[in-house]
Amino acid sequence: MTIDTPARLLQLLSLLQTPREWPGGELADRLGVSRRTVRRDVDRLRELGYPVQATKGADGGYRLVAGKAMPPLVLDDEEAVAIAVGLRAGAGHAVEGVEEASVRALAKLEQVLPSRLRHRVSTLQAATTPLTSGDGPSIAPETLTVMASTVAGQERLRFAYRDKDGSASRRLTEPHRLVSTGRRWYLVAYDLDRADWRTFRVDRVSEPFATGVRFAPRELPTGSAAEYLRQSIHRRQETYAFEVRFAATAEQISTRVPRTVGAPEDDGAGGCVLRGTTGDPMEWLAVRLAMTGCEFSVQEPGELVECVEELGARLSRAAADSGVAADSGATARKGGGRA
Repeated sequence: MTIDTPARLLQLLSLLQTPREWPGGELADRLGVSRRTVRRDVDRLRELGYPVQATKGADGGYRLVAGKAMPPLVLDDEEAVAIAVGLRAGAGHAVEGVEEASVRALAKLEQVLPSRLRHRVSTLQAATTPLTSGDGPSIAPETLTVMASTVAGQERLRFAYRDKDGSASRRLTEPHRLVSTGRRWYLVAYDLDRADWRTFRVDRVSEPFATGVRFAPRELPTGSAAEYLRQSIHRRQETYAFEVRFAATAEQISTRVPRTVGAPEDDGAGGCVLRGTTGDPMEWLAVRLAMTGCEFSVQEPGELVECVEELGARLSRAAADSGVAADSGATARKGGGRA
């Protein structure tokens, strides 16, 4: 069977993306062409930016290696489904460090998935329940992908929105950027009906619809969407400063607290200090501090000290009520308080 050159190149690329070395003769047999044609096709792939390495000799062959840039990948059905399911699972929660990139990748992948594969992805996700440690509300991946596509395409976005007090409205926006705080997703957009910039919590968005109408990007009042969101959040809620000392290094603590809480600094004595300003409930901050698994003491504010002490007392009562004898050494561990 004769295969045209573009189709043959895609088939060759799919074979080379398998992590192994392919003898030229085996590739020729797989593709139904001569070894000379294989060599020409390999040269074409190199011209397209794919780093194909060739080895000489009787046992020589071809292998796709890492290059300076990320070339396009060719995925089979199972691989595409696996990646889509993984991205969907992560996109529903604000996963720290890969938030926007994972949503952009999901939007690109779902745009080209055949309907039969979309059905497999939806079926598999509906049949599984993820165990996550995220604090924020879950979000339908479809909502994020629609919003991400309008941001990338500079396309007006219409959606239903539920305010904090529960009131519902319809919004027509020019979306600028999706921003994750580590706990929640926000959309920074220009609200056309209100003729002003707004931030929207994505978990309160429903029925997102790409209108197909393009727009020229507007300039944000601040330098970046992240800074605009930070200022917007601080304007809407009361904030408080805190200081916590840990009996652990800054490197250890930085991996155990969300980056939105703050950046710990070594104190030069084997411990570290975490200072910051937040509008999160003190109960939430107290729990996050306890979840680090390290000894700590709250320096300020006094209200946070009381909150940590109350949390510790509540957990102690829960352990006592369980009927299991507590380890005598556990009483020496303090959940918080002034050092």
